[in-house]
Amino acid sequence: MAKRQIILDTETTGINPREGHRIIEIGCVELVNRRFTGNNYHVYINPEREIEAEAIAVHGITNQRLAAEPKFRDIAKSFFDYIQGAELVIHNAAFDVGFIDHEFARLRPALPPVNEYCAVLDTLKLARELHPGQKNNLDALCRRYDINNSHRTLHGALLDAEILADVYLLMTGGQVSLNLAAEQHQGEQGDSGEIAIIRSSKLKVVRASADELQAHESRLDLVQKKGGSCLWRN
Repeated sequence: MAKRQIILDTETTGINPREGHRIIEIGCVELVNRRFTGNNYHVYINPEREIEAEAIAVHGITNQRLAAEPKFRDIAKSFFDYIQGAELVIHNAAFDVGFIDHEFARLRPALPPVNEYCAVLDTLKLARELHPGQKNNLDALCRRYDINNSHRTLHGALLDAEILADVYLLMTGGQVSLNLAAEQHQGEQGDSGEIAIIRSSKLKVVRASADELQAHESRLDLVQKKGGSCLWRN
């Protein structure tokens, strides 16, 4: 069965939804079986309240920019339908899920909390397990995994979701992503063409210790003594 994951990020008017802060941008990147599908979701939202200056300094989004954008209630159904049943992959998931649950609870009728229809994977928690005692924000992870985020001068939900997708895949073993246009062309021309690989994993190399190498050589000695052939010594 195909595994559908949504790499998700939000931008908000402030830090705490309990103080009336709202979501102003949602960005999502879809993976199916660890492959980018191109079926992404991105929307700006009029929060119907002022955005704090500290928040604007982070994401650069102003009330003037959002004046003509839809309200959350206008996009709630399409967003709910998009994420329903997927595993959400979020950096510091408690923050984003808390805001989404707050927005869903404001609706009439209300929509249920995220954890009732989505699994949630927190990449911040995963990064802390993999890299204890180190900085594990998105910028630090980009440096650690050699991901170029030089174009990221301000936070943005879709841009951050795209970067997080790369970080997540490298943290969990890497993958190849299919060039969808090439794949479609191949389908039209038959199976003779090659699928274009546009991403590759950066895998950790684990080398054998001296004791393991000695044990391996001893095993080969035994194979040869019994009359067998050793490819490693040919």
